Amino acid sequence: MFQWFCWPCVTSNDFKMPGGARISFNNVDSSLSSLKNCQSYINDGMDIATRVALDLVESFNDVEDVNSMEKVMIEFATMDRELNHYIRAIEETVNQIKREKPENIPDLKALVHEKFTAMESENSDSDLQKNEKYVYFKDQLKQMRKQFCHKSGNGEEAIEQIDEDIAVTQSQMNFICPITQMEMKRPVRNKICGHTYEEDAILKFIQTRKQQKKKVRCPKIGCSHSDVKGSDLMPDEALKRAIDSQNKQSW
Repeated sequence: MFQWFCWPCVTSNDFKMPGGARISFNNVDSSLSSLKNCQSYINDGMDIATRVALDLVESFNDVEDVNSMEKVMIEFATMDRELNHYIRAIEETVNQIKREKPENIPDLKALVHEKFTAMESENSDSDLQKNEKYVYFKDQLKQMRKQFCHKSGNGEEAIEQIDEDIAVTQSQMNFICPITQMEMKRPVRNKICGHTYEEDAILKFIQTRKQQKKKVRCPKIGCSHSDVKGSDLMPDEALKRAIDSQNKQSW
């Protein structure tokens, strides 16, 4: 997939080999930067696919339509894995050359291909299912179905067969931020403990504690997670849609 990667000419003086030859890694660094930009495009595609899937659940489309978006996510996850392996192969090859300092300039392309092929040979379907964006996709679909299934009129899909009034009350309780004690407008979910907070509130909380050089305990009562980090927070699109839907109904 990534055979368009351009190897550098070796006329610069960035790295001197023991035999006197000089090799430049400037072009390699530039190409690596381009490959990493590709990762952002893949991530954008996975975000779009997730939103489309949630739209389908919210509008009660066929399960087959939702499943088709899951297949799209798997395809993106496959591309992401392949790209990560290619980047790793390049980085490891460059580091190996700098570390070993061979007498003659090696065949960089062949070395990268060898490492890349070895990584790809260990691929498994479980790798794809561990992709962070795919895990998020599955979690959001699950949450979305919980929030909206009681509206479909299908008793078999009701939230664990709980009485609808109780289910709605429980949902409304989940709409409240444990920090502000107000209904959330931009909820984010902690991927470590699973609790949700208002985005601005938790980020300010984290920043304040950071200035105090203290760790952040999850503000949800009863939660034992004692090191909340901004990098562990992900937008909870399913919950936001459920809150918006509830507010539209109240109007």
